[in-house]
Amino acid sequence: MKELTNYKDIRTALASLADDEYREFSMRGIPSERPFIGVRIPEVRKIAARVPLSAVPEILAVDPIAIEEVLLRGILIARLSYPEILLYFDSQVALIDNWCTCDIFVSEVTKKIRKHREDFYTQKIEGLLESPGEFSIRLGLVFLKCGYVDAEYLHLIFDKIDSLASANEYYIKMALAWLVSECFIKFPEPTLEYLKVSKLPKWTFNKAISKICDSYRVESETKDELRKLRK
Repeated sequence: MKELTNYKDIRTALASLADDEYREFSMRGIPSERPFIGVRIPEVRKIAARVPLSAVPEILAVDPIAIEEVLLRGILIARLSYPEILLYFDSQVALIDNWCTCDIFVSEVTKKIRKHREDFYTQKIEGLLESPGEFSIRLGLVFLKCGYVDAEYLHLIFDKIDSLASANEYYIKMALAWLVSECFIKFPEPTLEYLKVSKLPKWTFNKAISKICDSYRVESETKDELRKLRK
């Protein structure tokens, strides 16, 4: 496959894979003010793989237009070294306005920060969780869910969930419920004790219970007991 070394070639490659039916489907499920080309995420990843690392800084200097360009930009950042990820991280955060670009960016970057979790938490996640933006906060929560749900960080996660419990933004509330469910699946006993005293309001609490009950990794008897806790 030919390498893609400039933004014009990238846009041409994306346009060549446009699928009108998928574009309409994506527009219904991903609320964003950006235009959609209609390229499936695996194809966006394939295009990103054709960009040589030497060309990435030049590509990242161009303002993306379509949502697929934002996705590709995040995938490219995640291919860089850890110091370079830190360097470009905030510029990507500023472009994220929906759950899809948020969650894909997290999934890509998480692969690269495993050896730097403590530093990344201090450098980036803490600030995200304290920011005023709905998707900045969601980013922080999804990073916790994808890379920090273990014994070392569990009580810190519970504290952060409680500090955000009163949030009214839909995508923050969904991320909180998702994070609680992941904690329960991996650490059922301490998470159950947390749920009994948590500050989560009714909607988020019940959504967390629902997400736990949706998991095939939780036994039916446990699900029955959890449903009794619903507010």
